[in-house]
Amino acid sequence: MQDHRFDFTVDGTPEEVWDALWAYTRRDIKTPTVTIEIYNPGDDAGNGLVRHCTFPVPKYLLFGGVAQSWEWITEPQRPLSWRYDAIGKPLWSNATGWTRLEEVDPGRTRVFFRETYEARNPVMRMLLEKRVHDFISKDNDQLIEASLLKTLERRRARRSSAG
Repeated sequence: MQDHRFDFTVDGTPEEVWDALWAYTRRDIKTPTVTIEIYNPGDDAGNGLVRHCTFPVPKYLLFGGVAQSWEWITEPQRPLSWRYDAIGKPLWSNATGWTRLEEVDPGRTRVFFRETYEARNPVMRMLLEKRVHDFISKDNDQLIEASLLKTLERRRARRSSAG
């Protein structure tokens, strides 16, 4: 089983950070390499949100370099934390992720991410799990932090121009 963790601190209250993260969590996304389709938006808190994702994987997996996952959000506790569970292919894997927000100073929040990932087939787990997970996650830390910072900046700019 792979266990990936990272954290970073941003300027913003947990409520601001939550709203910025959920702005992306609850909408469809299409980039040249990643798509996310929301199948079910979940309840008002996001509990039960279901999404389908496609993303790059190594070509040696013989799936054209594209993987899929189906993810669902559980246990959202605004503005503190949420969890997701996922199944994915081509390795037929299970993943679980947690996001936690912690106020470290007034107006500053530490964002904690953790994901566990496991190929269900023991042979694939031994031969490919670590390499595939490393490939999938290689840029996630920087992308998530950069996306969050950009979203927080845009929201602040909109508020200051409206006010």
